[in-house]
Amino acid sequence: MKTRVISGIIMVPLLLVIYFGGIWLWAAATLIALVGLSEFYNGFRNMDIEPSNAIGYVLTAALFGVLGVMVWRGTPVESAFPLLMLWMFLSVAAGFIYGWKITVRGPYDAMATVCGLVYIPFFAAHIVLLDQTEYRLMTWIIVLAAFGSDIFAYFTGYLIGKHKMAPNLSPKKTVEGGIGGVVGGALLAGLFGVLFYKEQLTLCIVLGLIGAAAAEAGDLTASAFKRRMGIKDYGHLIPGHGGIMDRFDSVLFVAPVIYYLTMMITQL
Repeated sequence: MKTRVISGIIMVPLLLVIYFGGIWLWAAATLIALVGLSEFYNGFRNMDIEPSNAIGYVLTAALFGVLGVMVWRGTPVESAFPLLMLWMFLSVAAGFIYGWKITVRGPYDAMATVCGLVYIPFFAAHIVLLDQTEYRLMTWIIVLAAFGSDIFAYFTGYLIGKHKMAPNLSPKKTVEGGIGGVVGGALLAGLFGVLFYKEQLTLCIVLGLIGAAAAEAGDLTASAFKRRMGIKDYGHLIPGHGGIMDRFDSVLFVAPVIYYLTMMITQL
């Protein structure tokens, strides 16, 4: 319960950042990407795997530097796609090249470097991309689906949860809680649509439903990494409640899902 309360407190300034959008949202996403990447790489080091901080930080700074210029100049999102693909290629190539020094490094070091870059900064970048489209209100659905799923899943599981969902990853999660989280995410997104975005109400509900499911997948993915890394929390940014990755693991999964679905569905 206390963790949910802390998460709710964290969400307040996040909502303000989403409200103002633009350079403020870019700054928040940049912080999440840099700190989250550091925490993730440190988790690998607990397994005696050594990803490259230098490659990770330089490429993350490059990605969000480009996004920052795009936000500042109001550049159309479409023009960023070639640069994003170039960045993805450079990330994979740099990670592989890092593994060339086989006398001191192994394939796991290279793959951990690439994994962190794709999982943290690339996923986080979609929050900024969505904010720069005409459907920027959908950035609210990212938060509502992620945190709404967590809250509704917790209380549904607490009240009626009986069947374990993934006992090896998260023993307290139940199937009933998972269903409650998905329904809750859709309800919150639908309520948002009714109040602020009536012309896209159906889209809000669909995105809330799928986004909440993605949030649960993101949470379980983060748990799977932590189990293998042998850690309880990714960081200690919030004493007793973990780090950036512990609070935003689901948001990272939801952001790309909401962005791509929004772009595809609105083009139908």
